[in-house]
Amino acid sequence: MGTAVLKSAVKKSAIGLALLTLMPAAALADKTDDIVNNGLARQKSGAASQKRIDDISEKTERTVAQYHQQRKNVEVLKKFNDRMRRTLEAQQVAMQKLERSIEDASLIERQIVPLMLSMIDGLEKFIAADIPFKLSERRDRVSRIKGYLTNANISAAERFRQVLEAYSIESSYGQAIDVFVEELELANGPLTVNILQVGRVGLYYLTTDGQQAGYWDQADKAWKDLDSSHNAGIAQAIRMYEGKEDRDLMRLPIKAPEAI
Repeated sequence: MGTAVLKSAVKKSAIGLALLTLMPAAALADKTDDIVNNGLARQKSGAASQKRIDDISEKTERTVAQYHQQRKNVEVLKKFNDRMRRTLEAQQVAMQKLERSIEDASLIERQIVPLMLSMIDGLEKFIAADIPFKLSERRDRVSRIKGYLTNANISAAERFRQVLEAYSIESSYGQAIDVFVEELELANGPLTVNILQVGRVGLYYLTTDGQQAGYWDQADKAWKDLDSSHNAGIAQAIRMYEGKEDRDLMRLPIKAPEAI
């Protein structure tokens, strides 16, 4: 009986000690959780504060960048306005000069039109007196320019350019060698031949079969036959022009100039 009571007392004592031991640990755990939770809360609060700071900093940087950009834009606009002002001033001066030029041009046009008419008439007479090569082309050019001279829709400058170009083309003929096909009115009737033009020094023809040749006699204003001994020389000159034979001296009959 006594032993049982003793064991029961010892057991109760052990349980009491265990409870005493457990109670501080639980309280400590609660306290630790509170500390951790408080730390996490402060951390979250600090992170939120840092984010707000970062946002404010970023907005500030954007505002400063926009301010600098606007300053640059203002400077660019000031320079642009200054340049436009100078341009407008220069245009006003140019317009005044242009008005004076228009007045002068009207006077010049009244003076230059008779000159152009005289020039194109002179060119037409020159072609009629010249050796007869490419007559259709040359006469058509003169006729076309005559039409330009009476066309009010074409500026005086363009009309004058056309006249000068016609003179330039006619001048170039005197320094050129050319070969082309034409139909000539010969003594025996019309005949299609190869024409060899050597500047304004000589104008020759050779039939397509190479059997008949002739030249233009400027003094008599007529085509005349050549001795068959000249056929080879004219044929060779034509081949040289066409690139079918190496360049060499042209053996052509040239009428000696008459003494003045």
